[in-house]
Amino acid sequence: MKICGWFLPGAVLAAAAALAAAAPPVDVDVDTTVPIPPAATHHMGREIAQTMHYTGAPWLVRESRQREEDCRLLVEALAIKPGQVLCDMGCGNGFYTLELARRTGPRGTVYAVDVQPEMLHMLAEGLARERVRNVRPVLGTPIDPRLPRGSIDLVLCVDVYHEFSHPGAMLARIHESLKPDGLLVLAEFRGEDPAVPIKPLHKMTKAQVRAELEPAGYELARQFDRLPWQHLLFFSPAAEEARGGAGRPPAAAAGPVPAAR
Repeated sequence: MKICGWFLPGAVLAAAAALAAAAPPVDVDVDTTVPIPPAATHHMGREIAQTMHYTGAPWLVRESRQREEDCRLLVEALAIKPGQVLCDMGCGNGFYTLELARRTGPRGTVYAVDVQPEMLHMLAEGLARERVRNVRPVLGTPIDPRLPRGSIDLVLCVDVYHEFSHPGAMLARIHESLKPDGLLVLAEFRGEDPAVPIKPLHKMTKAQVRAELEPAGYELARQFDRLPWQHLLFFSPAAEEARGGAGRPPAAAAGPVPAAR
């Protein structure tokens, strides 16, 4: 094979073919007959941010990310147990997916969901290089992450929720996917803190997060306040009688939830 005047050695071609063969298949079996409503520009008074384009994927694995966000501490705070079923929602090229897969181990599973197939193909190549076998890349839609019902222990959304173009539909589908004791965990840049060097459109306050999730059937179980730039909020499915928001206090009036130390 000749490319740009150079011959690629057979060993290089063989290695590339082996890597492609080892990459896990991406589940792209989306039901295209389901209509997707037009994306909203605002949700509950908040302007919805645009999803990062796949060409921006290198920013997700930038050298400075650990220093800026303390990603290791974030993962430790999740308290993942071996054998759990996890979801990296909005996984991108897999920055967190690989570590989640290591934490849950060979007996566990990680569903890596993204709405951009290009991101998922980057992820699949990384999984092949690292020989990770317990990740299932899934192409979601703006209204459905296509997760199995009642089977997920923890759904992780790192700087993702504020980009959902259809937050209500996504929260409903995530709720259906959680086990009764499952958790939806949101990491969002702190909107209350002007020192966090992120555009306001990509930041959220705790009050805003709670105001959006509690009427959708979630309750704040705990929070972790030791990350440099982000909130880390753990939500569990609300008791059945509390779902739907009827009679629930507004987020600002809800009782305090202890922060993890």
